[in-house]
Amino acid sequence: MRRFTTSVVTERPLLGLLLLAELAAAVVFVSHPLGDARPAQQGPPTATRAALDVPTTPTDPLTLRDGRTVSMMALGGVQTADLESRVWSELDGAADAVTAFWGDDWPRNVVVVLTRTDEEFRALAAGEPDIAAATTAQRIVFAPRASSMSDATLRIVLRHELFHYAARARTAADAPRWLTEGVADFVGRPPTPMPGPERATELGTLPTDADLDTPGEVRSLAYDRAWWFSRFVASRYGAESLRKLYVTACGTGHPDQMMAIKGALGADAPQVLAAWRAWLGG
Repeated sequence: MRRFTTSVVTERPLLGLLLLAELAAAVVFVSHPLGDARPAQQGPPTATRAALDVPTTPTDPLTLRDGRTVSMMALGGVQTADLESRVWSELDGAADAVTAFWGDDWPRNVVVVLTRTDEEFRALAAGEPDIAAATTAQRIVFAPRASSMSDATLRIVLRHELFHYAARARTAADAPRWLTEGVADFVGRPPTPMPGPERATELGTLPTDADLDTPGEVRSLAYDRAWWFSRFVASRYGAESLRKLYVTACGTGHPDQMMAIKGALGADAPQVLAAWRAWLGG
């Protein structure tokens, strides 16, 4: 995942540490209810004094059923109380979903921040106006508008982001985004009916970074394409092979993407892509 460093001086020591954190790019957009994601902007966000004048005391850590601990930092008080309760209720299921795919070797401590204003979200996560949540190097950050998400969408967003949080230590800065986001959606999104032959051509091409960065229908389709490829790999080769592909193609010093497909799946990339298109239309 791409990273950049934000340095902001503040009178609040704990929030200052948050702002000094190195940010990783993994964001989910409200505009796509199935959990689209893209890297954060390539520059330090601007934090106003108003954005920094917030409470900074996390809740007492909650121990999940798998033994991990989660600290919640709600910056909005009563404004984020409902979202805080809803996130708590989804955390066990989200951790189970991540572990079921990734394995148990991921951080034992999780920090979740619920922001009160857009300014806070921009300061802590380089968030854009249509972003619901972002995963940084140390925490998951929710935007104020996340409170309006349905329970189903919140579940997808949290699982998507928690996978990014779990995999970040094994994800290189130049990892292919069609795979990092497609796999995060595979963990987060529930299966849907197959698209059928009428959409096979539209969906059967791996998206470029430009596709993933273009707002609107282009971006939405790009994330769908990434997700469908991950679904295909898991269906044809098994979820463990999809995990192996992620580790091979996204880790530090990873090979060319097409070589990674060959190494992880045991088939030449053109054959895999052709089989994917046939699967979509089947």
